[in-house]
Parts: sequence; structure tokens; C-alpha cells
Amino acid sequence: MNGPDRLPWRSLLQAGLLAAPAGAAARDDANRPLLASLLAGQAAGEGCLPADLGLGAERHAALLRDYFPGCPLPPAADSRLDLPEAEELQRLLRDHLTPGLASAAWMVDILTAACVGRDHLWQDLGLNDRAELSRLMLINFPALAAANTGDMKWKKFLYRQLCAREGIYVCPAPSCGVCADHAKCFGPEN
Repeated sequence: MNGPDRLPWRSLLQAGLLAAPAGAAARDDANRPLLASLLAGQAAGEGCLPADLGLGAERHAALLRDYFPGCPLPPAADSRLDLPEAEELQRLLRDHLTPGLASAAWMVDILTAACVGRDHLWQDLGLNDRAELSRLMLINFPALAAANTGDMKWKKFLYRQLCAREGIYVCPAPSCGVCADHAKCFGPEN
């Protein structure tokens, strides 16, 4: 659904998902509103996530059952991720997971699946805005979120972190502040 009616419909779906009577563990999970936003965005045709959000059919079904009982969204089949660097990206994210937050492991696979897209990461995830993605990063990957001191765009930041792990530095200037591409990396997102 596109156009001016998209936002109210999406907001209603997201609110309906959050109104579902989930169990205490799911209800109190800081990721629940973000997961509802991902699902609402996907149902609205936003983003590039596969039907199973990159979780696989079994974990996707558990997400719907445990976090959004009675969810009107259909179960999904397993998707196939076509991202050569998926394992490295998953390893980076897993190395920075919030301890004790079970749903954070889902976010590893969801973020990795969204990196296939060509838009800003928050758009590829189908989120409402970049602030939701920043909240997702802070909740699930606090050390990575804290390392993004210059408010670099998240997908670019994650790939910069991957490259740094491998000793590959792509910024042509000795400092990002004087790099010719600074506005592309740190400018506002639309």
C-alpha cells in the first residue's frame, strides 16, 4: 500500500500487533515494538525483508506465536539469503549482542537479511524511520551503537566495521572529517 493512506494503515497494524496479549517475557521485551514495526512495514510492502524476515520458517513461526498471538500475518516458508558476506556480518553482530536478551539473536539474522537491500538500512528493514533503527542497535548491539560516534548511516557503519576487522580501510582521507565522501556517509537520510 503506497500513498497517503499507507502510514495510518501501517500504524494501525503495528498498534494491533502490540495489543495482542503476549506472554510476560515477550510483552516486556524491548524488541517487541521494533518487531511489530518490522512486521507492519513488511505487511505494508516496505523494505526488502523476505517473508520469514531472514529467520527461517520455524523461528518466524515462534516469533509470531510468542510475541504476537493471533497475528493475522501468514506463516512464512524458509528464505534463502544471497549475501556473500552474510557469515562475517552475522559474526560481527553476534560479537556485540546484548547478553541475556534472547530476541537479540533474531535481530542478527534480520539485520543481515536487510543488508541485501539497496536503500538505507532502516528502509530495507521496513521500519518507520532511522530513529527506530538506532533504537534497535542500542538495545541489541550497544557497543556497536556506542562506536558510531559520528552518527554514520548504519549500513555503511556496519560494513566499515567489517572492513576494519579485516584491516581494510576504504576512507581515502586519514580522517572521515576531511573525506570527500563525508556528506554521503554522515548526511541526513531521506
